[in-house]
Amino acid sequence: MSNTPAHTPMMQQYLALKAQHPDKLMFYRMGDFYELFFDDAVKAARLLDITLTSRGQTAGIPIKMAGIPYHAAEQYLARLVKLGESVAICEQFGDPATSKGPVERRVVRIVTPGTLTDAALLDDKRDNLLLAVNAIKGRLGLAWLSLASGEFRLMESAVDALPSELERLKPAEVLLPDDLHLEFPAAAGYAVKRIANWQFDVETAARNLARQFQTQDLSGYGIDEPGVAVGSAGALLEYARQTQCGALPHVTGLVLEQLGQYLALDAATRRNLELTETIRGEPAPTLYSLLDVCATSMGSRLLRHWLHHPLRNQAKVARRRDAVGALTQSQLLTDLRERLAGIHDIERISARVALRSARPRDFSSLRDSLLALPALMPLLPADPLLEELGRQLHAPLEAVDLLRRAVMDEPSVVIRDGGVIRAGFHAELDELRALQTNHGDFLLALETRERERTGIPNLKVEYNRVHGFYIEVTNAHGDKIPDDYRRRQTLKNAERYITPELKTFEDKALSAQERSLALEKALYEGLLDAMAPFVPSLQLLAQAVAGLDVLASLAERAKLFDWVAPSFREETVLQIEAGRHPVVEQQLRDTTGDAFIANDLRFDASRKLLLITGPNMGGKSTYMRQAALIVLMAHIGSFVPAKSATIGRLDRIFTRIGASDDLAGGRSTFMVEMTETANILNNAGDHALVLMDEVGRGTSTFDGLALAWAIARALIEKNRSYTLFATHYFELTRLALDYQQVANVHLDAVEHKDKIVFLHSVEEGPASQSYGLQVAQLAGVPRETIRQAKRYLTELENQRVSHGGQGDLFSMPVALEAEPEPHPLVIQLAAIDPDELSPRAAHDMLYELIRQARTD
Repeated sequence: MSNTPAHTPMMQQYLALKAQHPDKLMFYRMGDFYELFFDDAVKAARLLDITLTSRGQTAGIPIKMAGIPYHAAEQYLARLVKLGESVAICEQFGDPATSKGPVERRVVRIVTPGTLTDAALLDDKRDNLLLAVNAIKGRLGLAWLSLASGEFRLMESAVDALPSELERLKPAEVLLPDDLHLEFPAAAGYAVKRIANWQFDVETAARNLARQFQTQDLSGYGIDEPGVAVGSAGALLEYARQTQCGALPHVTGLVLEQLGQYLALDAATRRNLELTETIRGEPAPTLYSLLDVCATSMGSRLLRHWLHHPLRNQAKVARRRDAVGALTQSQLLTDLRERLAGIHDIERISARVALRSARPRDFSSLRDSLLALPALMPLLPADPLLEELGRQLHAPLEAVDLLRRAVMDEPSVVIRDGGVIRAGFHAELDELRALQTNHGDFLLALETRERERTGIPNLKVEYNRVHGFYIEVTNAHGDKIPDDYRRRQTLKNAERYITPELKTFEDKALSAQERSLALEKALYEGLLDAMAPFVPSLQLLAQAVAGLDVLASLAERAKLFDWVAPSFREETVLQIEAGRHPVVEQQLRDTTGDAFIANDLRFDASRKLLLITGPNMGGKSTYMRQAALIVLMAHIGSFVPAKSATIGRLDRIFTRIGASDDLAGGRSTFMVEMTETANILNNAGDHALVLMDEVGRGTSTFDGLALAWAIARALIEKNRSYTLFATHYFELTRLALDYQQVANVHLDAVEHKDKIVFLHSVEEGPASQSYGLQVAQLAGVPRETIRQAKRYLTELENQRVSHGGQGDLFSMPVALEAEPEPHPLVIQLAAIDPDELSPRAAHDMLYELIRQARTD
């Protein structure tokens, strides 16, 4: 719609602003409402279920409108952002009373899924990440920013690592160059924004980043030769600036992540281990839901980060573990956690201060949090890491003093309502407030003084809405009127006057509220300015509080659930004594009260692949998952659910568990299984932990058996990983005879009559049977079906015995061939019915068969 003189002045203003943001919904402030017009109104009415109206015309076109109250905007913004929409917020800046034509308006910020900072729009336990992605010559460049905290990171990797990185980061919004074509997961759950290719230019990005961080170059951040990730970081930074319509002073540096820094987990592993959400996408029960008893939202977010970023450096992990150990032994742990609960989200409040979007109660929460910090330090036990965190808990005294003097104990929600700046902070503001609340005292005092000065005993100082303040004198005392009295109104028996002093007071009193609100807003803006320099130190302080909170939470869990400190070794070893699945154990206790059956696990240089057999429902998957979770928990610094755990050097965890398809991506269940298996075989090394569950079950028996056998051999001979290999192919158990590094273990079960009892105990050696029919019966399969299955199973087993079984499958030098046709004599013999033959016919038949045999 063109901006022509045919449009009204207000519509011209709107269309000019809308032209700058054509792909976004525009919230256009008009009084107490945000209005949307034309196509925006139609779209918003549909998405938000609000009324669509039409009012007047502009250039002959009906103006479609939809509006929301400005004080309820957050709830509508939250809904739009969840739908992946972006919104431009357009505010009034002019004074309607003095403006000629439309009030001046400007877009003050753009709300997108990845650039949220408002507390009401954010999940306080999850980072809201904006991610930029680019790829050049097979290298993937990633950069991501949490605008709500200022944390800025980047890394480079191979292009095929993208699904894993998306699963790790879980971004809210992804920025891509216009011409980049990459395969993304079908159900991604994030908004995608395409921007111009030139914004990813590496050289330009490097200059802009250095300017943002006020450095000569990026070498101080470990970036000597800027690459594709720097280009992504530059595009991301510029996009974030545009959404905030200004600078980002709280983004003061970046972190370059190295590939070998963390224990690598691919996308399938993160899903299968249910770290922060279940396979069904639910928030609980997961490892995170079990561990997260953090007292602060900062701690909860950091714990989530640790779970997805387990450290490989054993020395760093040991520091965390030792700190957790010191806290478990402390008698003051409960007191420490209670004190931590009184600390608000310093990290996000600091970011809002930097972005000048902090609200009054952000300041009061920040003040109360900073005042609570000194009480934490005496509660910390002696430990190097805890002492280091304690030294970072010192709040900037100037900031604390300013907040104590400037902000009321319980300020109003928004500055426009006043009631934010503390009494005594600013003399003029105190005077204006006094005029609003105490003008009666002033009038009485003035009346007393004027009676004494004039000698008029019945002089009155009063006020009404029509004439304002006045001094009333009856006509009988007209000769006593001083020269500085000016007539304001004549009555029948009296005159009303105004004096310079009263006029000055009147001007102040009648405009006191308006002026006090304006002054309070100006003082609030000054408070934002004064607090801005403290943002970097507040961010460091917030990190220390979050780290302390996570360590205290891990200590609480360790004490409550009787977990132990793991030990680390450099050599090839992974030994767990009486290990337990942390989540399943607690689910059992909460639902049935049953105890979890603990099991051992032993790997070393001579024992690197365990073939696990046993019945379905017997606990094979639980046994494998608990091993991976114990390893992962150890690498974040947590105690672990076991009697003891010794962990050697590990670099990756892989899992191939469960049956799922990717129909949207055109992949069957078996194709997904083989894709994940290929990833493991191509990338797992001798310091990887590999979990393989029922590989080959998605195809025919012989194909699946052959694949499982070949995959297991590759893991032994080529990958040499620590491998837990669960299977129902009993033929694979023979691999233990061919390879010294292979051991058979099984999940025990006993059969009683037609029922099966799972013992969930891991024993050495292969299982004796799979109990498949018993499990089917337990699941409710009709008895007649079970009986038919038993009869057919007996026939299959008899045939197997008659044909020599499958025992020599893996010793055959060539592939199995189809069974040959039987000999013609065998066919003739099979067709003979002896009861139907006479003795003579039988005699003749015998001679004929002998003749044919000699002829052949």
